[in-house]
Amino acid sequence: MVFNSWQFLVFFPVVTALYFMLTMKLHTPPGSHVFLLLASLFFYGYWNPWYLGLILFSVVLTWAGALLIEKIEKIERIVKGAEKAEAGKKLVLGLVLTLNLGVLFWFKYFNFFAETWYTLAGLLGRTGETAWKKPLEVLLPAGISFYTFQALGYAIDVYRGSVQAERNLLHYALFVTFFPQLVAGPIERTAHLLPQFKVTQGFDYDRVTSGLRQAAWGMFKKVVVADRLAVYVNAVFDAPGAYPASALALGVLFFTFQIYGDFSGYSDIAVGTARVLGFNLSVNFRAPYFSRSIQDFWRRWHISLSGWLKDYLYIPLGGSRKGCAGVNLLITFLVSGLWHGAAWHFVVWGLLHGLFQVAERALGIRESSGPGKYLQGGLTFVLVSLAWIFFRAHTLSDALFISSRLAELPAELAGYIRALPQTGLVNSVRQAFQLGASQHGVTSPIPQFGITQAGLSLIFIAALLVGDWFNQTGRVWVSRLSLVPRWALYYALVFTVFLNWNRGTSLFIYFTF
Repeated sequence: MVFNSWQFLVFFPVVTALYFMLTMKLHTPPGSHVFLLLASLFFYGYWNPWYLGLILFSVVLTWAGALLIEKIEKIERIVKGAEKAEAGKKLVLGLVLTLNLGVLFWFKYFNFFAETWYTLAGLLGRTGETAWKKPLEVLLPAGISFYTFQALGYAIDVYRGSVQAERNLLHYALFVTFFPQLVAGPIERTAHLLPQFKVTQGFDYDRVTSGLRQAAWGMFKKVVVADRLAVYVNAVFDAPGAYPASALALGVLFFTFQIYGDFSGYSDIAVGTARVLGFNLSVNFRAPYFSRSIQDFWRRWHISLSGWLKDYLYIPLGGSRKGCAGVNLLITFLVSGLWHGAAWHFVVWGLLHGLFQVAERALGIRESSGPGKYLQGGLTFVLVSLAWIFFRAHTLSDALFISSRLAELPAELAGYIRALPQTGLVNSVRQAFQLGASQHGVTSPIPQFGITQAGLSLIFIAALLVGDWFNQTGRVWVSRLSLVPRWALYYALVFTVFLNWNRGTSLFIYFTF
């Protein structure tokens, strides 16, 4: 089930009402939380009930594994000594990691690595191994990368002794399957979310309205901004050879904001709906396009993933230890690229971000607090946008083609400017960006996306940036307005969302990860 669907607009109010009724009637967590677990499993199983077995396997495996790790720690340390206890704990943790990552590998990466192996064998002249057989037609379970990382983070935390193993299977199962953040995060940490399922929260008007405001803003980002931009972005990236450099550049710019509106929109809906139910999820975005370095960008973008990779991969590899920092960064971001998708263009995207940060460290770049911060911010935005080409393109060759075509942009724009007296401003803009014409009978590669749509898109992008600029301050300001203007804003926001409902694409981009 997806957030921007009529099914969810029925599911969430019903689940919320029944949940609060149970909390008021039972006054203790178990009954209401059993209902919340069943609702979460229904939410996930609505998409494909067969894959419920996978997530329940991960739940039971990591829950039992963590209990065994803790038991080994207590018993063997006394009987056999610390060294034997550590070996036993590592064995159990290794088994938990192998089985979970094995499932992830099978569904997400087997085809990629098998195809890579056969291609490499062909290049080395081993002709008997070059024929790549028909790829396995396996449907990727929604959210498998997210809930696998969250479950593994729990097991590693127990191994390290930073949290205690959870005895109550209900609480742990809710920690992994909680429906607001199940499919696309945030990737929650044990110490933050798991204890919240041990208490029950009654209805609180201020908390509920605050959550609904954030969820509505998330819907605006997804439905009004991201899905509108997707119409143009999909057309350009599906056939990059059919468009001039100016249209490709606009497609890259629009995707930069499409993916942000799409993914941060999901996170806002997740955080907002969880808050309505009484649970606090982690902040996943902090105005990333106002960053002044690539390192700063990753402190603001998909914070839960970058934090997970830092704590469970980068630091164990050696972190920023002298002589190893650059290599460790590249390994971490290579894994980040692969986590996003089993394709070489994702790997290159990850490595680009790693290389950008290595370069920043090598050059000793520091974030400026003076006028130079605007130059740093602009450069960071350009680098992030260019890297998004490799994220969005269908193949690595497409990404390289688009990147090379962008080098022709200055000369191409100069040609359009010289032709302005003959073609006129409107026709020049329409031609440069391949926008559909408003006149009847005029064809265009993107007929459904004309100058009006482009203008509205830019206005909504500006609204997105203004919302980021004000962030929490803006939400607090809205909540303090008097009744009439406050509800007028709410109605305007909701009306705009429904006016644009089901435009373009409907699935969230990160559902495929």
